[in-house]
Amino acid sequence: MPVSSPPGKPIAIEIIEESLYEIRRKIQPRSVTGVFARWRWGLVLFTQLLFYGLPWLNWNGRQAVLFDLVHRKFYIFGLVLWPQDIIYLTLLLIISALSLFLFTAIAGRLFCGYACPQTVYTEIFMWVEKKIEGDRSARLRLDEEKWPWSLRKLRLKITKHSVWLLIAFATGFTFIGYFTPIATLQDHVLDFSLGPWQTFWWAFYGFATWGNAGFMREQVCKYMCPYARFQSVMVDRDTFVVTYDKSRGEPRGSRHKSADRVEKGLGDCVNCSICVQVCPTGIDIRDGLQYMCIGCGACIDACNQVMDKVNYPKGLIRYTSEHAIENRQSNIETLRRIFRPRVVIYVTFVAVLISLFAFSLWSRNPLRVDVMRDRGSLAREVEGVSLENIYRIQIMNASEHPMAVSLKVEGLDNLKILDSRGNQIESLEVEPSSNQLLPVKVRTSIGDLTPGNYPIVFEVEALEQTDHQSLSRTRHEKSTFIVPR
Repeated sequence: MPVSSPPGKPIAIEIIEESLYEIRRKIQPRSVTGVFARWRWGLVLFTQLLFYGLPWLNWNGRQAVLFDLVHRKFYIFGLVLWPQDIIYLTLLLIISALSLFLFTAIAGRLFCGYACPQTVYTEIFMWVEKKIEGDRSARLRLDEEKWPWSLRKLRLKITKHSVWLLIAFATGFTFIGYFTPIATLQDHVLDFSLGPWQTFWWAFYGFATWGNAGFMREQVCKYMCPYARFQSVMVDRDTFVVTYDKSRGEPRGSRHKSADRVEKGLGDCVNCSICVQVCPTGIDIRDGLQYMCIGCGACIDACNQVMDKVNYPKGLIRYTSEHAIENRQSNIETLRRIFRPRVVIYVTFVAVLISLFAFSLWSRNPLRVDVMRDRGSLAREVEGVSLENIYRIQIMNASEHPMAVSLKVEGLDNLKILDSRGNQIESLEVEPSSNQLLPVKVRTSIGDLTPGNYPIVFEVEALEQTDHQSLSRTRHEKSTFIVPR
């Protein structure tokens, strides 16, 4: 219908602006205690002791865990991995991915709620915030715009961010310590001689930890983490997730502790909203499973405390499956459905890959040999009675013990291995965790050899001297010997 107005008067048009984006409200979760809170803090302590402690452990006179990118060596306790061992990293990544799928199929975002670095450092930062600024209500008042800035508010904010930055930069320093020997890194920091790249990565990881755990928090879990988006395809109706029992809780409503909920026509939910107040991502679990839920169990602990106070049975919010809620299954019946086809397939694949990984490491030969022909000088006659081909042999000792290495070559009569000066090579010493490039000459008498390519085999034998015994290692490398026309 056209808009009309009295003659001589302009038409009044009301313009309504509506933002397409939700304005973020800072979430200040309420503190909670209980079984899942203890598990969460137990894993926080375990992961941080592991993270901060590993770089300071020594093994055979060196850092126990060190990913030395400069020298292209990965040290993991007694294991030394080289770029040629990329297959182990590939297997490890595949095992980790399948394990994540397995845990998600069984219990949803279990990793997110207890062991994810974002969750762990957010938990630590929120604990610091609580100790400095007070409980949830005090923090909410402090964050209100109407709350005036004062010396006290300024002091609290500066103290909080100073502690946050201290933790963040300690985290960044430790992270770099996995790639640069941490004792050397500490000396460089104390001497103010830290290199530019080390300084950059220290600042980068420090500020990233401060920003993610101090400011972004649940935004990382809700919008940045891809795991939140694809977990729905791995969760089915038998997956254990944090679930609100609607059949028992609805209709919800407040009531006096002594009131009869049956007479009032109410369910067990007293509509206290404490489950929302303790949620680190700010969701209401009573609205059903949402991708933002990280499965931390804080709402379970909070709801159980409320149920205790009103003398109702616990478990209004609990870890269970959708099938269990709908069919009113017992805990034993619910647990039986864990081993369904997809879980069995995941378990089988993970078990097989772990077995292959372990067997491959156990049977790994630390002696590596690579034979390369010298393309600049393929073959030549020596003094009219001998033929000579030139090779370069790279011998790699991937163990942490010295090796006494001997060289042989087979395939033709009277084959000899000589060094660059023409002396016959009988044995050589290869230092631990090192490689040696050896130019050699392979010589034989001319005899009745016709021109062409002849297959030969280099046999490299090494005696690894460990602390308690000597281990024999052998490698065979094929090559060709050229007889010129």
